[in-house]
Amino acid sequence: MSNIRLEDLEVYKVAMEIGEIIWKIVERWDGFSRYSLGNQIVRSSDSIALNIAEGYGRFHYKENKNFCYYSRGSAKETSSALEKARQRNLVNEAEYEYLKNRLDLYLRLSFGYIKSIGISETI
Repeated sequence: MSNIRLEDLEVYKVAMEIGEIIWKIVERWDGFSRYSLGNQIVRSSDSIALNIAEGYGRFHYKENKNFCYYSRGSAKETSSALEKARQRNLVNEAEYEYLKNRLDLYLRLSFGYIKSIGISETI
């Protein structure tokens, strides 16, 4: 694990992409939408990658796993906020589908990543 850089982890790359796409979408919204739902979805989507990074920097693998669980929670929160944005016509169908697919990919990758944490520490 220690030989792998955070920036090289696919799960981290996907998480970073999700946050950047959400940011660009929310920038287009009007003031009320940006302040209300926009603030929430930007914070939750940024939290996906930020929690992976914080866990990666922790000393013990159990702490790393805990932060990965927080990251997964943020992904679920982002998914719910994205659904609200779709219902309120704040994202178009193509943006919605792309982000849903990226969030699904992130969740699959995070499952494998979490499962791998601590394996090299016990060998």
